[in-house]
Amino acid sequence: MATFFIAALSAHIQNCSAALKLLPAGEFRARDGRPAECAAWRLDAASAARLIATAAARQTRYVIDYEHQTLNAAKNGQPAPAAAWFKTLEWREGDGLYATDVEWTARASALIDAHEYAYLSPVFAFDRTGNITALLNAALTNDPALDCLDEVQLTAACSAISRVLDVSVPPHEAPTMDELLEQLRWLLNMPVGATAEDVTAQLKKLIESLSGGQGVAAASANLPELLDSQRAQIAALSANQNDPARFVPIAVMNDLRKQLDTAHAKLAGTELDELVSGALADGRLLPAQESWARQLGQSDVVALKTFLSTAQPIAALGRTQTDGRAPRSDKTAANALPAEDLAVCKALGLDPTTYSSAA
Repeated sequence: MATFFIAALSAHIQNCSAALKLLPAGEFRARDGRPAECAAWRLDAASAARLIATAAARQTRYVIDYEHQTLNAAKNGQPAPAAAWFKTLEWREGDGLYATDVEWTARASALIDAHEYAYLSPVFAFDRTGNITALLNAALTNDPALDCLDEVQLTAACSAISRVLDVSVPPHEAPTMDELLEQLRWLLNMPVGATAEDVTAQLKKLIESLSGGQGVAAASANLPELLDSQRAQIAALSANQNDPARFVPIAVMNDLRKQLDTAHAKLAGTELDELVSGALADGRLLPAQESWARQLGQSDVVALKTFLSTAQPIAALGRTQTDGRAPRSDKTAANALPAEDLAVCKALGLDPTTYSSAA
């Protein structure tokens, strides 16, 4: 049981001549990154000889249609008019495979001459190693995105080429879109139920982002190289991060800041107590001014200091009249007289206190 895959490739149409290049020689890939099944498509002289022999043995000619409508007919039910027909193939070493007897319709010739169509998209089969094994048809198109056949188109192409090659296609390998969609859903982090249209829309967003808004018109992006570059940048940034051993966590810093604020408030309160107490003691503040002074010091200690530096002390409020000694009572003064003086006071009938004052 043979296994093959289907692809479409877009090439620029030069003119409406009878000779038309269908496939290039050697190894080649599509601008959108295909093929995914192998390293590259490959066409050499031996493979070309088999394609030429198959074409010569055909009873019908190959068709060139519009926008792959031959493959789309199974989906949309619309007619698939021909733009051109060909049957004879020719290998040109180092150049590629040509159709040499292309017969264009008048309509297609007018459209191409008017530059209303610019690309040719041949549909072909290839094996697991990338060798091209069969040619199905070709289409005029203006959208390189049509190079990617959808599931219906692939099924129609597989059916047609299996008849050309006279082989049967394993059902699980003919349509590869399910596998591709599953891989794309994983790559784009999309839900399992995402449709092909959803995936396509997400891919277009990714292409717009990678191309700087130019879409597929920009040079193709090498996604593996881009990812490697991003990883290298992340590794470099990680290596240049601050050493955690040299810094403390934010929570520790906040706790330390709270402790410093508390200590500062405590010191400020102690300083204020000392200022007010000192000013009350030396008379620069009256007791009635204490509450005002404390409020001022709490809001602006510098202003309080300025006030106290210019305030004049009141000496009478700054010391006691007895210089800290307890005042003497009359009784104390009398008792302090010597015994001889007390005897005189008694003999003369004098008051000891009066006597003491006179003395």
